[in-house]
Amino acid sequence: MTALKLTLACWDYDRTRPLIDGRVRPEGIDLDITVLRPRQTFQRMLEDREFHVSELSLASYTALQGRGSCPFVAIPVALSKIFRHSCIYVRTDAGIKTPADLKGKRVGTSQYGATALVFLRGMLQHDYGVAPGDLHWFMGGLNSFTERPLIPLDLPNKLRLEFLPPGATLEGMLQVGELDALLSIYIPLLFLAGSPRIARLFPNFKEVEQDYYRRTRIFPIMHVVVLREDVYRDHPWAARSIYQAFCAAKDLAVTGLYDTDALQLSLPWLLDHVEEAWRVFGRDFWSYGLEPNRPTLAALGRFVHEQGLSPRTVVPDELFAPDLE
Repeated sequence: MTALKLTLACWDYDRTRPLIDGRVRPEGIDLDITVLRPRQTFQRMLEDREFHVSELSLASYTALQGRGSCPFVAIPVALSKIFRHSCIYVRTDAGIKTPADLKGKRVGTSQYGATALVFLRGMLQHDYGVAPGDLHWFMGGLNSFTERPLIPLDLPNKLRLEFLPPGATLEGMLQVGELDALLSIYIPLLFLAGSPRIARLFPNFKEVEQDYYRRTRIFPIMHVVVLREDVYRDHPWAARSIYQAFCAAKDLAVTGLYDTDALQLSLPWLLDHVEEAWRVFGRDFWSYGLEPNRPTLAALGRFVHEQGLSPRTVVPDELFAPDLE
């Protein structure tokens, strides 16, 4: 039987590399893979539905599901996960020592609707009592061009959100005192340069993030994998084949991390990192599937609704193609 030819767009992660280099192939499918940074993939998929299968922002996908206008079907591949406490930066003379000190402050972000920002705002609200409406938001480019929203924003009227004028940047405004904090997916150049004007709100972010996970069981998922709805409708079997291939690729990547013959990654204490991850998360520390990630997915659905990105709460069982696991 002739293999189904599908295009796939994703980033070059260790957990996608076995698919990219051909060590893992989905049964019955011939993948033509384009390697792109996530932001490029998201824009091209959301605006033009350019690929048959792609990596996609989980918050954008969830919001579209809640709005009843989602042209994709997801599979439970948690392609990108990352805690985001480290992504809150403050101006060192703004008097912000605790999350509660953010109330009333001017806060910049490059993507209000990004999954990272959804999880950050949810964490601030539910852990520290700082609601999105307590902050004065500014959206624009971190240090260059302004990124337009991935999907249209229809935010509550009470939310104070201003878009930066042409030529202004978030880092520039922070440096001259026009912003008090940044919630940034990207590491600011000021921080990389060691500027005394900027610091992390949580300098001990690893300890804070581990405590957050132990209390909530939330390991924030940024990106999932989706099929175009027309592809899934015509070839529903493809969802299982693609899911199984992504699982096999991830297993190859994760298994290779714990090897004393030669370190797979350029981290001197890689073995210790793996053992620490086992202690915190269990052996399947980068889990795919619905059930292992249910607390995270439930929280994300709740946060997306609370923050005005979706008219209703999307529950985990609505998110993925059925009967894949």
